Amino acid sequence: MEEITKAMGNILLYYLIAALTAFTLRSLIKINDELFRKGLHCILLGSLAVWLKGFTTWQYAAISCLVFAAAVYPLLALAGRLKGFTAFMNERKSGEFKSSLLLVFVMFALEIFLCWGWFGEKILVFAGVYAWGFGDAAAALVGRRFGKHTLEGRHIEGKKSLEGSLAMFVTSFICVGTVMLIRGNLPLYGYIVLPFAMGAVSAVVELYSMRGTDTITCPLAATAVMLALLSIMGGGA
Repeated sequence: MEEITKAMGNILLYYLIAALTAFTLRSLIKINDELFRKGLHCILLGSLAVWLKGFTTWQYAAISCLVFAAAVYPLLALAGRLKGFTAFMNERKSGEFKSSLLLVFVMFALEIFLCWGWFGEKILVFAGVYAWGFGDAAAALVGRRFGKHTLEGRHIEGKKSLEGSLAMFVTSFICVGTVMLIRGNLPLYGYIVLPFAMGAVSAVVELYSMRGTDTITCPLAATAVMLALLSIMGGGA
């Protein structure tokens, strides 16, 4: 019980400091709307380290993600009724932030179960989540600023670009590669093959995911590839 209380206290402190910093900057200086959105996105991604550091068992870590989401969701629903909340949070539609947050924490719980609980390696949670997380942020920022070659298709939702997808692939490759270098225990070729495969899968799945489901589909697809390749390469714990 002491572990849970301490961990949740650290998590709440992290979010409080990060949120106050973000909103203070938003109030004092002009920040590009998409940059602010992705800043909040990165705050959530950064919190993963606090979650994983705070718990010594995957069960507590996964369940705490779900409990936290269940507690925060109604509070955000109430905040959404306040005048100007949607505009201040730069939501594309009312309720977007609370729905996205719920999906993120469900995804955290699933990744913790798969990587830490089932495969037995806590550090792999970072690879699965960050293959999508920072890659998605890069895709949005690069795509909006430099996207010239539009990708269109029956199952492609919204405006997607080749430049954005390439940015996601490169960023995912770097994030996964960094995690794998820290983890170690791979044959030399694995440090190229595994990040390449996860980056490619993340970029393709993100391209075809609709209505915000990439928050779930991308990390799970990347993780499935990662765990399969690690099993083949003999790079288990």
